[in-house]
Formats: sequence, C-alpha cells, structure tokens
Amino acid sequence: MASRRTTDPPSLIPSIRLLAWTLVTGAALVTGAVRGEQPPQPSAGQAFSPLPGATARGTAVRADPAVSPLPPAEPLWLRIPAINVNAPVTKLHLDSSGTLEPPPFDHPDDAGWYSEGTPPGSAGTAVTAGHVDLPTGNAGVFYELGALARGDTIEVRRADQRTAVFTVDAIEVYDKERFPSEKVYGNSGRAELRVITCGGGYTKRTGYQGNVVVYATLTAVR
Repeated sequence: MASRRTTDPPSLIPSIRLLAWTLVTGAALVTGAVRGEQPPQPSAGQAFSPLPGATARGTAVRADPAVSPLPPAEPLWLRIPAINVNAPVTKLHLDSSGTLEPPPFDHPDDAGWYSEGTPPGSAGTAVTAGHVDLPTGNAGVFYELGALARGDTIEVRRADQRTAVFTVDAIEVYDKERFPSEKVYGNSGRAELRVITCGGGYTKRTGYQGNVVVYATLTAVR
C-alpha cells in the first residue's frame, strides 16, 4: 500500500485529499473481474493533448467558455448517452480509515457521488465513481467508461430540477501506484466533473492495476 504524503497539493480541498489517497492505494472500486473479456480502455487519442494554454496540472483549458457554475444541489441521476448509462446517484462517504466506500455490490447500476465534495454543476471538481464489474462477472455501471470519446456529454439531473450538462475533455488511464492526484482532483475554479472506475491491466491475484478517469467541464444547463 502506498504511503501517505506529508504535504498535499494546495489546490486539493481537505475532503478530497483523503479520496486521492484512497484511489492511489487502490482501496476502492477493486472488483473481481471473472468475465472473459476486459472492459474497454481509453486510447491515447482520447488523452489530453499538449495544447497552448495548458495549466500547471498538465491539462488543457477548454477553448469554448464554460457556463457559470450553479449553486450547490444534490445530484439525483447520471446519464451518459454514448455508452447507454442511465443511473441513479447514491452518496459515497469516507469510512473511519479515510477510505472511500464504493457503491454497494447489490446496486451495481448505481453511480456514486463523493458527497463530502463538490456537487456536480457547482464550482469545483465533483467526483463520481462506480464499479466496472462485479465479483460475479456481471458488468457494473461504468463497464463501458473507457469507450467514451472527447466531445461526448454527461448529464447530471439535480435536486433543484436543473440538469448540468458536461462535455468530455479527455479520458485517461493511470496506474494506481502513479495516480496523479493533483491533476485529477485539482480545482480550476470552473465547474468540472470526474468519472472514475477501475481499469488498466488486470490479474486474478491483485485485480485491476489502474483507474480510468473521465475529465469533463460544465458546458450547458437545462
């Protein structure tokens, strides 16, 4: 298990620091992939491009202006049309050890939202996560996440009757031992969304070796 750092990137809010450690160590969202095929993995072409205007986190600022962030409101439903995800959102919390508790296995089609963090659509980085598959071999809610492409949309229906629409900026896969916490969880000041599941290589002994991370920015409100 990776050791915790003695200092944290200044752009990470306190509640996100623990979540970053959780996914680096691979303590959450590791499932038992007994199915014969591996879930789709993002291609290099879906990663961030080294464009002018790159931030210190290594990500490129969107050329089109993002819409104004919304006031906080609880997310209720998450929809990703390109991969046929249409899922209720359940709250995720940190347990007493600081580990993010994944969505329960008896609700494999639920998307989880880190409820101590930013609500989707509000200013900051909102974090959602879900299972890629289950110990039974059944697909989880984000089994197809790695098949997304830049420009696809993610919709989050909220308790204030508004739907926050995000446009995918990039999809990247990281080894758990080299998980770029600041890049994934850092706050740009915009309303951004991360969607995370397990990915990368897989072995029966250790499970998935990495995480698939989708980066998206708020571009519309309905």
